[in-house]
Amino acid sequence: MTSSDALPTAGSPTERRDAGRVVIVGGGLAGFSAAERLRVLGHTDEITIVEGEDCLYDRPPLSKELFAEGFDVDALEFATGERLADLGIGTRHGRRATAIDPTAASVTLDSGEVLPADTILLATGGRARTLPVPGADLPVVHVLRTLADAQAIRDAVSAGCRAVVIGGGLIGAELASALRKVGAAVTLVDPSPTPLAHAVGELMANHLHGMHLAHDVDTRLGVAALIEPASDGSATVVLADGDRLPADLIVVGIGIIPNQEIGVAAGLDADDGILVDAHQRTSAPKVFAAGDVARRRGDDGVMHRREEHWEAAQLSGQAAAAGMLGLAPEVRGTPWFWSDRHGVHLEVVGRLSGSGTQIVREGGPHPAVFLIEDGLLVGAGSLDDANTVRAARRLIDQRIPVSADELADPAVSLRAMLRASR
Repeated sequence: MTSSDALPTAGSPTERRDAGRVVIVGGGLAGFSAAERLRVLGHTDEITIVEGEDCLYDRPPLSKELFAEGFDVDALEFATGERLADLGIGTRHGRRATAIDPTAASVTLDSGEVLPADTILLATGGRARTLPVPGADLPVVHVLRTLADAQAIRDAVSAGCRAVVIGGGLIGAELASALRKVGAAVTLVDPSPTPLAHAVGELMANHLHGMHLAHDVDTRLGVAALIEPASDGSATVVLADGDRLPADLIVVGIGIIPNQEIGVAAGLDADDGILVDAHQRTSAPKVFAAGDVARRRGDDGVMHRREEHWEAAQLSGQAAAAGMLGLAPEVRGTPWFWSDRHGVHLEVVGRLSGSGTQIVREGGPHPAVFLIEDGLLVGAGSLDDANTVRAARRLIDQRIPVSADELADPAVSLRAMLRASR
């Protein structure tokens, strides 16, 4: 990380600029969304996406639909060759960028080819964090970040096999659910008694974690200290307290590490992600960053957490496209994400932890949870009730005062609260 004043201020650009030839490093959702939005905004010059994999595909189904019938690249691909051709977007599939020159705006590939550009977008994403313990490199240990990872897990699973999932966050919980669905005996290990409490609040986190027990997932509070191999190819996860968990399959889901190295090597400001402003501009004028690899620093110097969710990747890519053209990004709504486990769909908008008053709405199979502060809604979460979260987002974005009693009353819809405010 370098000096805090290296980034340009985030004030709205005042005139359109010519982005010229654009090279996008990374073909995930952020990179493709940027390319697509550049075309929507009228950019006619060359756009090239550099992507190490053979196609551009969506990642959420890797955990949510891992064992679904028809799980293959065709079902996951969000931009076919035909779609890219229609948009006039070139690709370098199977190639990896090894260096960028932020002054000349060029990108060097692992083949030795140098792609000249006028503007670069780094959308390099992140890689799965691995366990820093002996035995974590055994063949029986997997992570889930790519299609190849998913296919390796699918190939390793059979009904009745013993699966240990390390990490009870969104990915770990989704994997535990998927593995149970195909008959694996699943043990889920996490150091927190309420995984996701920071994201969904204690009450919702407790409710979600309790679903594992109802679906015969053995949950363990602990930390993996060692993975011991066995002669038959299986292994044993040894926890710090000495507990031993035999496993035919081990999947680690403990977060990601941003792929910032190429930017750091080029001298870009970085701190757990490449630092950007509201327009996704980095500390180098010709280089932008978006998606999981980007971390926003506000005009006031406050460092925001990296957003590792689908919508955040899409919107940051679109904001980068606007920034490349000297345009102000569209106003973003309150951050939102979703997840699925054991046949139940979770949606969350805003924040559900920190300062404020928690309101719980009972009356159905699952509670809805709200957080209010100074008479305003700042967060909401629900299960199998997307309409409530959709309306809550509008209440938050429009800063409409809310009543705690109405929020707690299942007979009062949030849509009605929106209508009453007009």
